[in-house]
Amino acid sequence: MTQIAPTPKPSPSATTAVTIHVTGKIRNPGVYRLPTGSRVADAVTAAGGVSRTASTGSLNLARRLIDGEQIVVGAPAGQAPQPPLPAADPATTVLDLNTATTDQLEQLPGVGEVLAARITEFRTTRGGFTTVDQLREVTGIGPRKFEEIKPKVRV
Repeated sequence: MTQIAPTPKPSPSATTAVTIHVTGKIRNPGVYRLPTGSRVADAVTAAGGVSRTASTGSLNLARRLIDGEQIVVGAPAGQAPQPPLPAADPATTVLDLNTATTDQLEQLPGVGEVLAARITEFRTTRGGFTTVDQLREVTGIGPRKFEEIKPKVRV
């Protein structure tokens, strides 16, 4: 069994929260609201910890949580469910930068496989987007491309 060290709680003055779904080999699976800035380790702890036979080896316990995500404890690496593709017309769909898959991001104007991968890598390494303007920090997104993408995304 993997021990999870407690992490400092975000400031109580934070008025926002993230809602996440913890499932898999966990003692109390369910939907939890945690303070913005919480980590995967906080979500596992909130759900009562891992079951005896589970491992958190496939999880990055230090990663910041993203609102609306699902954390699957004990799933083999790469087996966590992905958000479904949008059912609406891609031309009118507004994508959430924090939950869109690389396939969904490729539907944005001027975004191909490489740029979609850079956007998801930026999201993963930074703990998610907090503003749409952060897209400007992604390598390959200049002012013109940002203006094309901006109305089609949100956080």
